[in-house]
Amino acid sequence: MIVDCAHYREGRRQDVGAIGPDEAALRCRGGGFVWLGMVDPEPGELEQVRMSFGLHELAVEDAQSYHLRPKLEQYEGDVHFVILRTARYDAAREEVDFGEISVFVGPSFVITVRQGAASDLHPARLRLEERPALLRTGPVAALWAILDQVVDDYTPVVEALERDIEEVERTVFAGAVAPTERIYHLRREVTDFYRTVHPLLAPLEGLQRGAIADVDPELQPYFRDVHDHLRLVNEEVTAQRDLLTTCLEANIAVISVEQTRVSVRQNESTRQLTIIATVFLPLSFVTGFFGQNFGWLVDRIDTGWAFAVLGIGGLLLPLTVLWAWLRRGEV
Repeated sequence: MIVDCAHYREGRRQDVGAIGPDEAALRCRGGGFVWLGMVDPEPGELEQVRMSFGLHELAVEDAQSYHLRPKLEQYEGDVHFVILRTARYDAAREEVDFGEISVFVGPSFVITVRQGAASDLHPARLRLEERPALLRTGPVAALWAILDQVVDDYTPVVEALERDIEEVERTVFAGAVAPTERIYHLRREVTDFYRTVHPLLAPLEGLQRGAIADVDPELQPYFRDVHDHLRLVNEEVTAQRDLLTTCLEANIAVISVEQTRVSVRQNESTRQLTIIATVFLPLSFVTGFFGQNFGWLVDRIDTGWAFAVLGIGGLLLPLTVLWAWLRRGEV
């Protein structure tokens, strides 16, 4: 779906509303440049834009794909194709949503194709329209505005991930067991975010080295500024990934200590039960033996003295022997 299409000349937008792609392609030949924005377009829409602006079929195929790495490529006709990955933090789900923006930059046009949870480029367009001096430099100014918007949108994601990591870190280093699944999930989110941020460094470095020819010198400081911000985000995400690795290892150590404590308590309980069972084993034998109705027992245990010697003494004797054996084992 086409969300906006504008023709810019001499640093100003020529129309209040959007224009059609065919009209935009015609105006490209009359000076200035056209910025056409699309969101989740149908294959037929992309094919129409490809025919109108003469885009390379491989670049259009990549624009229809998803989960590609950020890159900068040049095609015939001095058309450059840029893929950017966007990120947005969902506080309700505590997850990072990712999207993509494909940008076609030609001598007289800029075409953006947004997919997924992509950054809203309307603020970038408005910010650029407020700077006529940059608009006069041509389509590359629109590329700068898009890059600046995408990189700026990384900052809230970094801050949100930092809060989640601090929460997990406080739990782990307080000695409590943090949910390992939560740490692993958070580390996966940071890793995916790193794969979004880090590959973009190379295209931005290429822009500074002249990957796109005839970039107005006035735009160079703006590209350097975006590159500096991206490097800072990359360093923070790298640090977060390393910190989560440390948290995961520390949490495993806490779990191991807790399991050791449980094992010690279980061993102590088993020891006590073993002692009780050991004590009652000879007593059960003695009481079982004297509980039999043999004639010899019935005839001889007929007085209180006989009961005390044979009955009570028969219980005390194995207890004394068992006590002495256990004492010897402790020494």
